[in-house]
Amino acid sequence: MGDGARAAAPLAVAVGLFGVAFGVLAADALGATAAVVFSATTFAGSAQFAAVSLLGTGGVAGAIVAALLLNSRYLPIGVSVAPSLPRPLWRRLLAAQLCVDESWAIAHQGGGRYDARVLVGAGIVLYLAWLAGTGLGLAGGELIGDPEDLGMDAAFPALFLALLAGQVHDRRGAAAAVLGGAVALALVPFAPAGVPIIAASVACLVGLRPGRA
Repeated sequence: MGDGARAAAPLAVAVGLFGVAFGVLAADALGATAAVVFSATTFAGSAQFAAVSLLGTGGVAGAIVAALLLNSRYLPIGVSVAPSLPRPLWRRLLAAQLCVDESWAIAHQGGGRYDARVLVGAGIVLYLAWLAGTGLGLAGGELIGDPEDLGMDAAFPALFLALLAGQVHDRRGAAAAVLGGAVALALVPFAPAGVPIIAASVACLVGLRPGRA
C-alpha cells in the first residue's frame, strides 16, 4: 500500500484543495455536520459539488439526479477493477469505497490489470485529504471567500486531463479521449449536470474495436 500512498501524495494536495472549496460551498447549503458526513460517506468530489450547487437553489430532486448521473461513471470503473479487489466481501466493499478516479488511474498496470494494494493505499491518502479539506473549508470559509475567485472552477478539468494523459498509450486511446472531450464540450452549455459525462463515456467504445493483425 505504501507505493500507492506515495504515488497519490502529489494528487492529495489537489484533492485537499477541492475539499476546501467543497467545505466553503457546503457550509451554507448543508451545514457543518451534514457536509462532513456527506464527504465521509460519499467521497465523490464532482457529484458532491453538483449536489451542493443545486441544493443551494432549492432543487433537491435535481441534486440527487445530478449526483447519480455523475457517479454512474463508477459502474464501468467498478467492473474493470472488480477482478483485482481482495476477498472476502467486507474487504472488497472497503476497497471499493476507496476506488475514485485518481486511485483507479494510479492502480492501473496496463492491459486492464489493477494492483489492489496500490489502489487502497492511494485511496486512503486521497480520502483523508478530502476529509481534511472539507473540514478546513467549513472552518475557514469566511477567510477563503468564493472558490471561483481562486480559479478552483478550472481545477477539476485540469486534474482529469492530467489523469487522462497517463492512460492514453495508442491512437485508439487518443481517439476515444478526443471524441469524449468533444461530446462533453458540445453538451455542457445546455445539458443537465452529469449528462455530458455519461454521453462522453460512450466514446470509450472506440477502444473496443478489434485491432488490425
